[in-house]
Amino acid sequence: MITSAVVLLLLAAAAAAVRGVAKWLGRPLPVGTLARFGFGGAPWVQWLVFTVSSVVYLLLFRGRLQDRVERPGPKVDTFVGELVVPRERIQPGDVGRVELRGTLWTGRNDSAQAIEPGQRCRVTGVDNLVVFVQPE
Repeated sequence: MITSAVVLLLLAAAAAAVRGVAKWLGRPLPVGTLARFGFGGAPWVQWLVFTVSSVVYLLLFRGRLQDRVERPGPKVDTFVGELVVPRERIQPGDVGRVELRGTLWTGRNDSAQAIEPGQRCRVTGVDNLVVFVQPE
């Protein structure tokens, strides 16, 4: 039998479930609450309440949860056109360390001339964690 502490814990978890998957943990809450207070009835009634409450939760929260999960993250390609400062000499076609927005990245010299340390450059492309740079 469900104790008062478990019911209170489930109620607290449901109340605290403001975001994400935690809302789905509250699905059996109506059945447990009804059973705790003697209104659970036969097992088929509990299954019916569980099923109906699950469908209601699905209809109410599915869209919001799906929007949150399917929201695209920031694209790394937005670095194109940003200014970078090389920390070392980078020969044409070679890679070296460049500073982009205060963070060190691996930069590939995408030009025909060598890039000197401290020379201002622009990002011309991104491939995974490598930025392609050309001098200004």
